[in-house]
Amino acid sequence: MTDTMTKFRFLTIATAALLAGCASSKGPAPTSFDFGPVAAPVAATPAAASFPALVVADVTGPAMLDTDRMYYRLVYANAQQSLPYAYNRWAATPLQLLSQRVKARIAQGGVKVLSTTDATGGVPLLRLEMDEFSQNFASAKESSANISLRASLFRDHKLVDQRTFTHSAPAPSADAAGGASALAAASDAITAGLLAWLATLPPR
Repeated sequence: MTDTMTKFRFLTIATAALLAGCASSKGPAPTSFDFGPVAAPVAATPAAASFPALVVADVTGPAMLDTDRMYYRLVYANAQQSLPYAYNRWAATPLQLLSQRVKARIAQGGVKVLSTTDATGGVPLLRLEMDEFSQNFASAKESSANISLRASLFRDHKLVDQRTFTHSAPAPSADAAGGASALAAASDAITAGLLAWLATLPPR
């Protein structure tokens, strides 16, 4: 084997090794967040008297909320731009997380929660549409969670009432962990408002 061929072979192997190294080098492993455990209820809410059972449909919303990416907005720089965290993810999509949380909280309020597949005739149906689910930075060191949810109650396929619930909660830290904590708190506050609203609606 000539010196030229030897050098060519060496360069080929070295280049392949370098490319393999670049392909295998990755950033930090993504950190996953959810809403944490559901706190134990103090007592059944008044909504249980009017709605002993309720069909709760899964929350629907924009396509960007049907992914595990965590987004935030730098309101002080560009409020129209939503940016993803590089190494942070949701354990499930925001739509799934909120669906689970709302159903768990409503059940804790004393209402028997049924899925759309378990629905029986005459059981009211609650539909939920999420319009906003975001962590907004007012400055580099201050952010808050914002959730806006539209709730529609149907009975016998007829709309009984509809209301929009909006809540903002301050984040304990200016990062993804703080956003997840604040969004969990906002979700619980939204569900408390839902239960209070249901208690005002007339029973069948």
